Amino acid sequence: MAKGIRIGMDKIHYAIMTDEEQETYGTPKPIPGAITGTVSPTTNTETLYADDQTWETASSLGEIEIELNVADLTQEVLADLLGATVDANGVMVQAATDVAPYVALGFRSQKSNGKYRYYWFYKGKFQPNEEEFQTKEDSPSFQTPTITGTFISRQTDKMWRARVDEDGETVPAQVISNWFTAVYDGTPVP
Repeated sequence: MAKGIRIGMDKIHYAIMTDEEQETYGTPKPIPGAITGTVSPTTNTETLYADDQTWETASSLGEIEIELNVADLTQEVLADLLGATVDANGVMVQAATDVAPYVALGFRSQKSNGKYRYYWFYKGKFQPNEEEFQTKEDSPSFQTPTITGTFISRQTDKMWRARVDEDGETVPAQVISNWFTAVYDGTPVP
């Protein structure tokens, strides 16, 4: 069993889903400057009562909300994540008709033993982010953006996340070294 408690987060990447029927992805791109990430899965549970007692319970996974706070969201990253366009003058123009693409989201979290836990969330869409502004005062105050996405299971295989500890006993080194070169799909490494 891999040991170590999570103490960090870095190397956020996203990959645009290029084929929604086959649920395949383009090459992952980085979102530099990870500050925080919150993953909030929704679980829906129903309980059946019979003979004056709990008889059965069933659960299903609903949507997964992921909120990212980063040092900055560049125009290129925002355009990719929100389906916006960048015009010939280099200006990002957002329209009410923009359609955010499905993306996969990956990152890693350092553990207290110096090793990392790696993640890919397979299918989600981000929505326009809330922006807060503050005037400059005597002491600078950083204003870092937060963006939220709603993730779901893939339709083709029902998978919603991949997670691995690099110090796991049976984890091939190639799985870790290739984690951000392509979205992990579960194919055994030769």
